Amino acid sequence: METKQKKLGIIAGGGVLPQVLIDYCRQTKREYFVLAIENNADKNLFTDDIPHKWIRIGQAGTGFKLMHEQNLEEIVMIGTIHRPSPADLVPDLRTAAFFARIGFKALGDDGILRALVKEIESENMRVVGIHEVLPDLLVKTGCLTKTKPDKQALADISRGVEVGLELGRLDVGQSVIVQQGLVLGVEGIEGTDKLIERCGTYLRKGVGGVLIKLRKPQQDMRIDLPTIGTKTIENLHQSGMRGLAIHAGNALIVNEPEVLKLADKYKMFVIGIEPTEVKK
Repeated sequence: METKQKKLGIIAGGGVLPQVLIDYCRQTKREYFVLAIENNADKNLFTDDIPHKWIRIGQAGTGFKLMHEQNLEEIVMIGTIHRPSPADLVPDLRTAAFFARIGFKALGDDGILRALVKEIESENMRVVGIHEVLPDLLVKTGCLTKTKPDKQALADISRGVEVGLELGRLDVGQSVIVQQGLVLGVEGIEGTDKLIERCGTYLRKGVGGVLIKLRKPQQDMRIDLPTIGTKTIENLHQSGMRGLAIHAGNALIVNEPEVLKLADKYKMFVIGIEPTEVKK
């Protein structure tokens, strides 16, 4: 006898991943409900036929009330969340208590997300990663494109892994761009797309730069996994980059066939790497 799937709660930020997850729930007839984060989630996505409510980041009390009303048992936190404005952060009592308890200013992004997972699970709900629902999104090991990284690209990837792991350990960012052995930039508050755009202005003559995108060493697999899509490939191409390396088994590719088709069109490489196995 087939076990009925638990109703899924989706806490939705920006980007296309919430849409991917909603489409999956519809296709498999899995019950779901979305808490869409204001000023982050795409307003065009949430039509009347999608069960959802909008909340601010500071409305944890409202969020938990809705979760219980909807009888949610499993929660996925997915999509990008921009740094909140003061208006977004005006807290209700539950949020104020949460911030007071975790010491909000003392934590980086990853620490806050881990604390939020703990808070949700204290309400008898289980937080799951999107990879547990859609395992096919995880990056596979090895070169995924027709174009392969050459000797210089492999050296740049090795340098990027070294820097990226340290960057992640400090909870700063997930991405670094290296060209011909030089670190052109590391990801900060601006995110990967802006990093690519910025580094495009620093390129030297000769072969282009390489984006290296890794999961932070201490990062919970259920939250904020490194993600690439067709937009990443377009941005890399427009900024004069030659390819990207991404953490195999620890990162996501949205619409992989289209991503690889586009990379092949631009003669760029996409390679899934295991950082501990990258040669120094």
